[in-house]
Amino acid sequence: MEAVDTVVRPVKEFAKDSIRLVKRCHKPDRREFTKVAARTALGFVVMGFIGFFVKLIFIPINNIIVGSG
Repeated sequence: MEAVDTVVRPVKEFAKDSIRLVKRCHKPDRREFTKVAARTALGFVVMGFIGFFVKLIFIPINNIIVGSG
């Protein structure tokens, strides 16, 4: 019986926590959604530029270090 209890108790707690989470969550309105979408897009753009400039700087440095001949 104790083995069954070790399996059932975490499942019950997980279900209870999941129900509590779903009750607290809400669907974003249009303004909130556009804010989140704009900030996410800005994050992608910033990370893209950072990656581009890192490659722009380190490719020539790598070619100098490795040397071609």
